[in-house]
Amino acid sequence: MELTRVAFSFVLCLIITIGRLEAQLQVGFYARTCPQAENIVREEVRKAVFSNVGLAAGLVRLHFHDCFVRGCDGSVLIDSTPGNTAEKDSPINNPSLRGFEVIDSAKSRLESTCPGVVSCADIVAFAARDSAALTGGMSYRVEAGRRDGTVSLASDTFSNLPGPTFDLDQLTQSFANKGLSQDEMVTLSGAHTIGRSHCTSFSSRLYSFNTTLDLDPTLDSAYATQLEQICPDSSNDTSLVVPMDPSTPNLLDASYYANILANRGLFTSDQTLMSNASTAQQVKQNAFNGFLWKLKFAAAMVKMGQIEVLTGSSGEIRLNCSVVN
Repeated sequence: MELTRVAFSFVLCLIITIGRLEAQLQVGFYARTCPQAENIVREEVRKAVFSNVGLAAGLVRLHFHDCFVRGCDGSVLIDSTPGNTAEKDSPINNPSLRGFEVIDSAKSRLESTCPGVVSCADIVAFAARDSAALTGGMSYRVEAGRRDGTVSLASDTFSNLPGPTFDLDQLTQSFANKGLSQDEMVTLSGAHTIGRSHCTSFSSRLYSFNTTLDLDPTLDSAYATQLEQICPDSSNDTSLVVPMDPSTPNLLDASYYANILANRGLFTSDQTLMSNASTAQQVKQNAFNGFLWKLKFAAAMVKMGQIEVLTGSSGEIRLNCSVVN
């Protein structure tokens, strides 16, 4: 219990310190200009998640995919045009990324209440926090003041977003490129405790692992058999999906880490967390102290939300999240 109190104090101080480091973002940014902003977003997220709980995972992932490409600037929301394929239509994001309609609904209400004030990037950050809280995670205070970017290129996703086949070194470097530590990488990977995956993201572990083995030897054989029943060899059916955490697919909890300990991490990028003594220890700690992990997850989400933000006079406040003004 004492360790938990110390951990709570540490993470609370970390969140406060991070906020001071990025003074241009602040909690309560819309207190005077649009005091109902966060409540409006929360209401739209709650309505959507109660209708389809899977959207919570989609909205958390939307924030991650926004922040890792050109920073947290809402560029993932921009539609493609005849002359440009945008981020949302990259094969990394389409058809797997979802929740766009929730952001649009919130934006529509906000434009009616306080026109031209709340950025799409901030809506995405609020929605991710609310989704985490609604699925059992720790709520946290979101710093706001982000402005929206005006450029969205599908080609940027390939060099910025970590893939499901990444090994530990690749994952660590990908997160380091965004100013996030290896510990924060392990912590944020726990978001895979909610949501679903298309078979194509992990089927190579079942049927074509390498030149000598079809099945990835780090994958539990019983779990592999279950996955093979849902995902037949050589199938390109994009409608075939599996929960990333079969035990509690709609709860943001630490069972993701328990799965990894049982060799039931769905992606190569999940199971690879056991390939190093340091990260393996973090997996064990998170698996056996879910409350501590939730605290760390909240702090890591706050830090991720500061990646390469546009503030002040940079960027714009999009009036329609899918179109540049």
